[in-house]
Amino acid sequence: MRPRSESDYWLYAELFAQTCPVAVDDGQIIGAVLGFRSQSAPAEVYLQDVMTHPSWRRKGVARQLINFVRGQAQEWRCQRLWLTSEPANLAAHATWLALGFRNMPGDYRVGDVEVVTDFKGPGKDRAVYEASL
Repeated sequence: MRPRSESDYWLYAELFAQTCPVAVDDGQIIGAVLGFRSQSAPAEVYLQDVMTHPSWRRKGVARQLINFVRGQAQEWRCQRLWLTSEPANLAAHATWLALGFRNMPGDYRVGDVEVVTDFKGPGKDRAVYEASL
């Protein structure tokens, strides 16, 4: 084992620059997406995190960032974008649906949200969303 070096971070920036856009306004970061092309299923891009500063929510920031990643995924001829969310996060659920994602069938429902049991490990149930490209 060795500590990460500056060259490791350069490599990460090269590998993930096309799927990890950042939105900036007047020098302030107002949103970001961390997305990764799957090593085991290269036709997929997983959106690990979608973040928008609270004062910039509902202003199209997440849509622009996700569309940037969507464009790169299409250029790579990927077939889907996907992400997970906490089942009780109804604001996220509404956002994903508005952005063209569909909530995948799960093992049970929380209100209108389909939930997959133990998706991210024991006790870590998640709502799973996908958008076909």
